[in-house]
Amino acid sequence: MSAITDLAHDERTARMLLSILAEPDDPVTGRVLSHVGAIETLRLIDDGDTIPGMNRVDATMWRDRLALPHRLENVAKRMHGIEKSGFTVLVPDDEHWPKTLADLGDRTPYVLWARGATSFLARPMEDLVTITGARASTSYGQHVAGELAADLAGNEHVVVAGGAYGIEGAAHRSALAAGGDTIAVLAGGVDRPYPAGHRELLDRVADVGLLMSEIPPGATPTRHRFLARGRLMAALSEASVVVEAGARSGSLRVAAEARVLGRGVGAVPGPVTSVTSAGPHMLLRDGTAHVVTNATDVEHLTRRPPEHGVERSELGPEFSRPPTPHGTGHTRSM
Repeated sequence: MSAITDLAHDERTARMLLSILAEPDDPVTGRVLSHVGAIETLRLIDDGDTIPGMNRVDATMWRDRLALPHRLENVAKRMHGIEKSGFTVLVPDDEHWPKTLADLGDRTPYVLWARGATSFLARPMEDLVTITGARASTSYGQHVAGELAADLAGNEHVVVAGGAYGIEGAAHRSALAAGGDTIAVLAGGVDRPYPAGHRELLDRVADVGLLMSEIPPGATPTRHRFLARGRLMAALSEASVVVEAGARSGSLRVAAEARVLGRGVGAVPGPVTSVTSAGPHMLLRDGTAHVVTNATDVEHLTRRPPEHGVERSELGPEFSRPPTPHGTGHTRSM
């Protein structure tokens, strides 16, 4: 047994250790994990044994990337601090682990860290809707995001967003003001709400909703972690809506991930003169997204029964989608 595996008492602690060692959204690590389990994955990181499905060169590159030897003491200290922190840890097969994350395959997170109501993650996928968009949003965008979030929360949806300035902050605030449920998916540790200017908002989300992250406590956001978070925001929800976004906004990553997963994608049109509407207009032009002007449009992207007696057959074939093989999502033809 290697020194790192001595720290892993079981699969749960092994996954916690793995989240410290490996960056998120690493399909190579995810593939090894799915084949041999977390404890054996840790042993293979530290030992020179053959790795299933990986040649010697690729195995060496993988081990070098994780660079365990000089990090072992630091990892042990971090694990000790994390275990004393009292944060909730979720792993697959836990009651509140979101089953929809299985659709990510080898990109499934190793573990989820949480503050708040983890029961939200056990809700049916059609109950969850992701709202995302530009940090440098306009008053128009914040108004629309707030109206969408309030109406969806009032209809017992869980509003999922990333806690950022602009559109996502407006969505969280409106969901809370409506007395609804909301989840903030963070790109850093749940003990370090980011951005700092939203600490009060995110602490409130933790009190009455849920803060979650695949990044261990103490970790800070990076560009890669922000991008990796997009797949979680897409996978958790039945539909994702982009309210405002520039042509190169990271919010478009959420829409792209949602489309790959077969989830519903919506976009809010805006003024043609606004750079923050360029992203949604691009999604609409390319056929990636459906037009969203109100919460009813979002409802049509989910598998919930539409309101006002409207049947799916009246909406056209694009709104009739059979379940995926996992039974958690749906397929779409664009």
